[in-house]
Amino acid sequence: MFKHAIVRTPGSTLTRGITSQPELGPPDYQLALTQHSAYIRALESLGVKVSVLPPLEEYPDSCFVEDTAVLGENWAVISCPGAPSRKDETAHILPAIRELYPEVHIHRITGPGTLEGGDVMQVEDTFYVGRSARTNDEGIRQFQEILRPYGCRVVPVKLHDALHLKTAVNYLSHGRLLVAGETGGGADFAGFEKIPIPPEEAYAANSLWVNDSVLVPAGFPCVEAAIRALGYPVLPVDTSEYRKIDGGLSCLSLRAGR
Repeated sequence: MFKHAIVRTPGSTLTRGITSQPELGPPDYQLALTQHSAYIRALESLGVKVSVLPPLEEYPDSCFVEDTAVLGENWAVISCPGAPSRKDETAHILPAIRELYPEVHIHRITGPGTLEGGDVMQVEDTFYVGRSARTNDEGIRQFQEILRPYGCRVVPVKLHDALHLKTAVNYLSHGRLLVAGETGGGADFAGFEKIPIPPEEAYAANSLWVNDSVLVPAGFPCVEAAIRALGYPVLPVDTSEYRKIDGGLSCLSLRAGR
C-alpha cells in the first residue's frame, strides 16, 4: 500500500520537453497544470499523502519525478538518468527523499551506469528493470548490488521499441500485468496473467495501481473496461498534455509505502 507520493509541479518550460512524437504538438501549459492538480486529487482520494515540489524551470521534463529515484519499503535509490538533459534533476529530488528515508538507506547509481525509474517495475520483492536507451547494463548491475542486502531480486528485461519498461508493461496486483506490444510476452514474465492492450490504446498500458484502485489515462475505453472487468475500481485521469512529451501516469509521481 502506498502512503506517500512526491510530485513536482510542471514549469512553463514543459513545452520544450523531450518527445518522440512531435506530431502531437507542444503541451498546453495551463491545461497541463489543471491535469496535474487532478492527478494529485486522485492520489489523495486513495489515501495517499502527496508532497508537491516547486517547478524547476531549467529542467523541462522535471515533472516526471519517477525517473529520478526508485523507492522501496526501507530504502531509496537515487537514479542516474540516461537522458543528458535530466541528469542534474536527481540533486533536486534528494531533499524530498531525505524526508522519508534515513541517509544510511539512501543509495545512488553512479556513472557510467544509467538508470531511470520508468524502467523499474516492482512485483513484491522482485524488481524488473528494462534495458533501454535510458538504462544500461552497468546501471542495472549497480541496482542489483544495492538491493541484494535488502533481500530483493532484480530481473533485467531487454526492451525493443519501448521508451521505458513501464511504457509497455505495468503490474496491477494478484499476478496481473497490463501488456502492450512484444515486451511483456517473453520468458521474463512467464506465470503472470497478462491483460493485452490493443495497439490503438497502447498508451494506456501505463496505468497505475494505487491501493487496490487503478488510475487509467482518460480516453481509452478498452483498457478501462478490461481493468473494471477484473474487479478494480478505476479512476480515469486525463494526461493528454504529458503524452505529448512521452509521459504517463506513473511518470508523474514517486510513490512510497511509508
